[in-house]
Amino acid sequence: MGVVDGETGRPLTLVDVNVLRTSSDLPVPQRLVTIERGVQAWIEEHRPDAVAIERVFARSDVSTVMGTAQASGIAMVVAARMGLPVALHTPSEVKAAVSGNGRATKQQVGLMITRILRLDAPPKPADAADALALAVTHIWRGGAQARLAAAAAAAATATAAARTRTPARTPARAPGRTR
Repeated sequence: MGVVDGETGRPLTLVDVNVLRTSSDLPVPQRLVTIERGVQAWIEEHRPDAVAIERVFARSDVSTVMGTAQASGIAMVVAARMGLPVALHTPSEVKAAVSGNGRATKQQVGLMITRILRLDAPPKPADAADALALAVTHIWRGGAQARLAAAAAAAATATAAARTRTPARTPARAPGRTR
């Protein structure tokens, strides 16, 4: 999990980064409760404006996808329960945002995050750098996406309002004719 402060066009600052771990000895339900508590504590401590989560995509290892999807779902629920907007970004979108290459390696992402956030060294482990890259991507792209979504919603609302104000036209019938 990573927290970055800033806005588009201005230098970004690392607030905090951490990797939430669970014991593989615990049953999955208890691991998910640990994740829920960790995410909630993190959000309560840092009070972010939004939560960005990596969009889960199919990989060859189904067990990895399932675990990632479960953890992502927990993070979405916690954020939604706390009234925070949630954004999903694909791994290739994140890589492209921070490195210019949607197929960048973890090492390249780590190096770019080090430069972007003006750090002395890449965050360790690589998952920490990935979390920060996700936060940076959301700052850089999320604002524009939110404005586009808000504009589309406003246009849809205006169109719906116009339809309710204008009575539906019925076809005129010729006098004296019945159907």
